[in-house]
Amino acid sequence: MQLVRGLHNLRADHHGCVATIGNFDGVHLGHQSVFSHLLEKGELLGLPTTVVTFEPQPREFFQGENAPARLTRLREKLQAIEETGVERVVVLEFNRRLASMSADEFVEELLVEGLGVRFLSVGDDFRFGRGREGDFELLKTAGRQHGFEVENMNTYRLDADRVSSTRIRELLTQGDLQGAALCLGRPYRICGRVGHGAKKGRTIGFPTMNIDLHRRVSPLDGVFAVKVGGLEEQPLPGVANIGVRPMVAGDTRYLLEVFLFDFDRSVYGEHVSVEFVEKLRDQENFESFEALREQILLDADQAKAILAGAG
Repeated sequence: MQLVRGLHNLRADHHGCVATIGNFDGVHLGHQSVFSHLLEKGELLGLPTTVVTFEPQPREFFQGENAPARLTRLREKLQAIEETGVERVVVLEFNRRLASMSADEFVEELLVEGLGVRFLSVGDDFRFGRGREGDFELLKTAGRQHGFEVENMNTYRLDADRVSSTRIRELLTQGDLQGAALCLGRPYRICGRVGHGAKKGRTIGFPTMNIDLHRRVSPLDGVFAVKVGGLEEQPLPGVANIGVRPMVAGDTRYLLEVFLFDFDRSVYGEHVSVEFVEKLRDQENFESFEALREQILLDADQAKAILAGAG
């Protein structure tokens, strides 16, 4: 899959395509359905498929720390999009220039001059341009003027409920990992590189891997039974804590710490994938490291039983 970062990197060979535009956070079943239809349209017209997305996401630009938690960071999103067969992703930096661009400028610079779009699929509630002035009807008018077709994405439903990033975020917050997996079409995972932590866990017999989240916050919070991929041929079982550290006063960083069962080697710098299988409990504070150690023993026993049952 080809990755193009920014309008300024669009070249003549990027001209002529079928495209869709959106955040695509989570790359859930609804997004996958859009990409599948786009691939069919591209094959029919003999044109490559292009997904246009934003980094940061617009709500992160406008709302800052009040923006919703991401389901996927950019690297995870690009990997999931690549797995659908999409041929090209254009990542636009959402900055002051893009936010202040008029709807007509957005159409002219990106869709007409930059991509030479022949077919465009967007949601009927898609808004773009300065002050959100552009909408589906404006795109249809522009399509008639510049010779490209505009189609409304069909809402994807599961058990009569609309599949959306917002719904998945709510399910994860509630600890409903099975419901989230159904909407995603895969178990929920967080990927990252193993970094150095405070090394407090090893003092009580539970050395943990500290995963760099590269995000301000996650929709998950608590203690979970997990499977970790990327270290051995098969995923390794473990228990994970995601949130702020339960025993480190003043440390408000949002962290993912994983304790793997029967595993003892240095993995600093390695990239891993943490699959969340089942929530064990909410986070809690402990009066001592000994109290924390006793709880981790209970968590580990419970996680082993759950993972054994899950195969």
